[in-house]
Amino acid sequence: MKYLIAGLGNIGDEYANTRHNVGFIVADSLAMDLKGTFASGRYASVCQCRYRGHQVTIIKPTTYMNLSGKAVRYWLRNEGIPLENLMVVVDDVSLPTGTLRMKKQGSDAGHNGLIDIITTLETTAFPRLRIGIGSDYAKGYQVDYVLGKWTKQEEEILIPRIKQAGKAIQSFMVEGIDRAMNRFNTSSKPEVRGTNES
Repeated sequence: MKYLIAGLGNIGDEYANTRHNVGFIVADSLAMDLKGTFASGRYASVCQCRYRGHQVTIIKPTTYMNLSGKAVRYWLRNEGIPLENLMVVVDDVSLPTGTLRMKKQGSDAGHNGLIDIITTLETTAFPRLRIGIGSDYAKGYQVDYVLGKWTKQEEEILIPRIKQAGKAIQSFMVEGIDRAMNRFNTSSKPEVRGTNES
């Protein structure tokens, strides 16, 4: 079985450790857990690894957020991965910081990365994992907020949730999305619940 995990973000030092790049952060953490490393690939930094007998391709698109669909479509086709085995990891301002929400499909919710993936793939029917980044910004300042750096307080909440997100993705690959949603869709309160992997 093959899986594609696409953590969304923007390339460049100016975007590192920003709220909008939480997909990249989860991808890095997952790759580390699976003892994989990233290399330069077409439209993305790519990590090829294995987990529980599954072939896993983790990508961080280098196309910038607004053109994420190009990278996702290419790696789905290049690796022959079915759409239901794609997991897109994105930030979500509508969820409190640290909240995890895995879904089988859904709308773009105004997220530019999801908008482009949905447009490019011509479907909303693919799994995604939303990571809450909160909405502590004044009206008209959403862009500044999502492209801003994490505060110390946010980091304290986020750090354990990044590991939790990786566990949720591992559960998705081994146990299926329904079980993963039941186990890992959580409140914003940090909580670590492991899967049954060794």
